[in-house]
Amino acid sequence: MELATEVRRYDAAKYASISSEGRTYDQVTGELVRKLLMYIGGSNEQGEAMGIAFPIIITVYPRNDGVLSRRLAVGIRIPSMYQQNPPAPTDGAISIEDRPGMTVYTLQFGGFAGESEFRAEASRLTRMLGETAPFQRKQYFCCSYDPPLKPYGRRNEVWFLQEEP
Repeated sequence: MELATEVRRYDAAKYASISSEGRTYDQVTGELVRKLLMYIGGSNEQGEAMGIAFPIIITVYPRNDGVLSRRLAVGIRIPSMYQQNPPAPTDGAISIEDRPGMTVYTLQFGGFAGESEFRAEASRLTRMLGETAPFQRKQYFCCSYDPPLKPYGRRNEVWFLQEEP
């Protein structure tokens, strides 16, 4: 089955975000994702459990050779009910960001995904879109739609940000 890319539009929204420098994707993402899920799950000033919030969106910055640089940001869109007035995080590392709307090229794949899987899918998406496609080369998004311990039927996506004309 040939995997298809999809073009998707996301509206501007508030995201809970946490970033890291100095450690690799595989060293740090589990810990950062846990912190965000705890915030969404009720570790916030109001003690408010906000429900399910997926995908988890990890912004990565590839070097020219494709290897991911040691800085990244993990974000989760705050659930709709709380968009107007998100509960304040109790973890000082978490910030609430207003992110602009975006159009992304997406490619979906399964399994447990770390840096090497996301890099492989990103290079596949690059080939599928072609060299001249209008997407940002300096960063891309590694997305997961499942809780960390879900054993099978996992959904991951690579997102490339479309350059606005």
